[in-house]
Amino acid sequence: MSRTRRHVHGDDRGLAAVARVREVRETDSRIGLQRVLAEEAALRAGLASLESAIAEAGVPSVTTTAELVAARTRLAHVGILVGESRAAAATAQVVTTDARARWGTDRARLAAVEHLLERRAARRRTEAERRAARDADDLAAQRWARRSR
Repeated sequence: MSRTRRHVHGDDRGLAAVARVREVRETDSRIGLQRVLAEEAALRAGLASLESAIAEAGVPSVTTTAELVAARTRLAHVGILVGESRAAAATAQVVTTDARARWGTDRARLAAVEHLLERRAARRRTEAERRAARDADDLAAQRWARRSR
């Protein structure tokens, strides 16, 4: 029901309002999940870049002491950045897991309300069909009674 706007039965106005609120929450949590997934991917890409920089760092066979100290200092700083990036990536993973769980909960709540609305509409259709069949039977019985006289 959520993504298509159709006429809401008068008895279901309150439940339809709940469905609209649930839909907004589900959309918000889905957008939030997409955002944290993008942030986590960016952090992981940055971490991979730093790790490859360390892996590709080489020490020339002929170098001065100052160049060797400078290269070692650069690598130490990159190592610190790698540690910080790993911590940030781990935090991002926890946030992503939480956002995914929140979205799943919101999606399930929305589906439950939509299912209830669909069941109510189906019940009303069934009742209308029964009424129509009963009326048709009554009309047929009246015709038969008129012809029998």
